[in-house]
Amino acid sequence: MQTVGVKSSMDSFSRGSENVIGSYPVSVQELLVIDDLLSALVGIDGRYISIKRVRGRADHVICQIDPSMDLALQELTQRIFPLCQNYVLINYFVEAKSHFKSGLVNHAFAAALRAFLLDYQAMVAQLEHQFRLGRLSVQALWFFCQPMMGSFNALSIVVEKASSNNFCGATTLNLLQSQAKAMAGDNAVRSLLEKMTQRASSAYLAILERWVYEGVIDDPYGEFFIAENKLLQKESLTQDYDAKYWVQRYSLKDGIPSFLVSVAGIILTTGKYLNVMRECGHNVQVPLSDNSKLMSFESNHHYLECIKTAYDFASSELLNLIRHKYDLVGKLRALKRYLLLDQGDYLVHFMDISRDELAKRPDEISVEKLQSLLDLALRSTAAASDPCHEELTCCVQERVPLLKRLNTLTDLDSTESMEDNKSSLDTDIQSELLNITGVETFCLGYKVPWPLSLIIPRKALTKYQLIFRLLFHCKHVNRQLCMAWQVHQGFRAINILGKPILRSSILCRSMLKFIDSLLHYLTFEVLEPNWHSMHDRLQTAKSVDEVIQFHDYFLRKCLKECLLLLPKVFKKIEKLKSICLQYAAAIQLLVPSIYSIEAAADVATTSIGPGRSKHRRLRYQNKQLKSAAENNLISDSIMKFEKEFNEELQSLAPILSSSSQAEPYLTHLAQSILGLGSDT
Repeated sequence: MQTVGVKSSMDSFSRGSENVIGSYPVSVQELLVIDDLLSALVGIDGRYISIKRVRGRADHVICQIDPSMDLALQELTQRIFPLCQNYVLINYFVEAKSHFKSGLVNHAFAAALRAFLLDYQAMVAQLEHQFRLGRLSVQALWFFCQPMMGSFNALSIVVEKASSNNFCGATTLNLLQSQAKAMAGDNAVRSLLEKMTQRASSAYLAILERWVYEGVIDDPYGEFFIAENKLLQKESLTQDYDAKYWVQRYSLKDGIPSFLVSVAGIILTTGKYLNVMRECGHNVQVPLSDNSKLMSFESNHHYLECIKTAYDFASSELLNLIRHKYDLVGKLRALKRYLLLDQGDYLVHFMDISRDELAKRPDEISVEKLQSLLDLALRSTAAASDPCHEELTCCVQERVPLLKRLNTLTDLDSTESMEDNKSSLDTDIQSELLNITGVETFCLGYKVPWPLSLIIPRKALTKYQLIFRLLFHCKHVNRQLCMAWQVHQGFRAINILGKPILRSSILCRSMLKFIDSLLHYLTFEVLEPNWHSMHDRLQTAKSVDEVIQFHDYFLRKCLKECLLLLPKVFKKIEKLKSICLQYAAAIQLLVPSIYSIEAAADVATTSIGPGRSKHRRLRYQNKQLKSAAENNLISDSIMKFEKEFNEELQSLAPILSSSSQAEPYLTHLAQSILGLGSDT
């Protein structure tokens, strides 16, 4: 009977709906306003309650009520209005973010909100049923709506911020998480927001799972915090000195979910390792179990353990692949053997057979001929049994002396400013360019296959080549001085040692001691101990990134201790080597004079009988050699070289002494060089 009464009352008043609500008794007003409120709770206009859109804000509404309503009813009704307005806001967000372009996270969040709104609509339907039964008052309606107010208010704050800032992906997840933390005092609301975060993150965790378990970015909307630059190819590692492949092919973006910030680097590296193995044709996937699924990020941090397990697997698999299948240590030994001149027999033979070609100007040298000569030298020595020698190549850096090459590599960690030495270096470089030959510009290359090019990219190989050029030139200076020494031995053999020749012999011995001390320092004080130190570190490396770090540190340390990053010291060393070469060239001019004197002696004694000719020839030859040995021009030249060498040597000594305080590795070189002047 009560149901029929409410229905008939509503029908009778509906016929007079043109009247203001205040014209009805309060009991009737209550029935009318409850009917309108039930509609407003699901975003529908009523007869006396209207829902107006805010101009310029399609997702915002204002609820308005007939001002003639009883004041007590108005006060209760207005308490419920925020719930109506928040429903419209949330429902609009659900519809808007269900579109294709909104992203997977927003899709999942909208789906969770839709489920929440369905539960809410079911509650409103139950209230409407109670109203039709005549069991619902405005006070009771407020009682039932009140528990929902906090949840709707919190969700409306989230959706409003997400809409106004066009959030997606990680930013949406971070917003939900921060709002959940802000609701720490309201367990029900906080639990709801945490549930929403879990539901919204499910799509994101699916992307994450494919990355850390397969190395695949399945991110159609660009929401994942790892970006892929497909323009960067692995081939650039062996071609470009400044290749950014390993750093920028896959990189972190700004938007990272707060619950993944602490492991973002591990996540990035895990997928990168899996990608390298796939690029090698080694298809590998992290072993999965029911317990390893990344379905949520609960407070027990199980997802962090899954990520760490995936990282450990990918890291060990790639490290084993590089160590064993691609023989990393074997390739590093080959670089040490050939580019750091650990095996010298092939080099001696190569320098002998390529002397004429390397004496040419760089633009006149045939690289193909040098390559043939190198192959011949390698096949003729112990290197023939080493398969790695097939990866060696020749190159001539046209008209680029070592000083200039160092000046162009601005990324090298020089302990002195290159700019401070630029003017003096430029002057030396210009003068050096006039007389530069293949000896100064020749270097070896090495073909590094993928994935070893990650550890030995073009930049690392260039550093090996810088050290090779220094060692190769020192070997060349040493050979030239040895040839000069043989000239002195020729004079000694015929027992002619005039004062200039004796003085020159002492100078030659000092120069040989200098270059030998330099080579000994470079080989046994720098390269050998540093290589063994790196080798020991590589045995303990836990990841490819550690291998790269140890190898880069080795090269950086070798460059520094080989003086290549000390412009002032290196400039002095180069000057001393230049004086040694000029001296050796001048002394070797005496070689043809010896043979020409012997030929002249033969001519002078041809008309004399055989018994006396030998004695006369020796007297003539000795007289001419003695004259050559005491030649004033030779004497002046030797004194000039002696003065220049000693002055440069003396100027180098204090530089080494002062530098050794900051660079202790120079102590041994300083001790060797400081004693050279005593012989002269």
